[in-house]
Amino acid sequence: MSRRYCLTLDLKDDAELISEYKRYHEKIWPEITESIKKSEIEDLEIYLHGTRMFMIMEVSENFSFEKKAEADRKNQKVQEWENLMWKFQKTLPGARPGEKWLPMERIFKLES
Repeated sequence: MSRRYCLTLDLKDDAELISEYKRYHEKIWPEITESIKKSEIEDLEIYLHGTRMFMIMEVSENFSFEKKAEADRKNQKVQEWENLMWKFQKTLPGARPGEKWLPMERIFKLES
């Protein structure tokens, strides 16, 4: 059974930077795709409205944010990608130093 996480992050309010950010995501580096899949993330989508991004992650039961963070710290290419992405991203209010994507709280679900 998979689980879903929803996270948010803002981009810097600069049209050129946002366009460049979108171009990077049209074809992310293969090492990034590999690291995502290895970490038990089964599906991942990012949506953008203005500067606000919204990420939906479907993960396996074995997924752990801690394990993913540890693997990312050890992966030079992931670190390179993350450092590059900071050029476009900005910290949300309430984020701890170095924290990017923040989890969102589900407040409603349509029941059948």
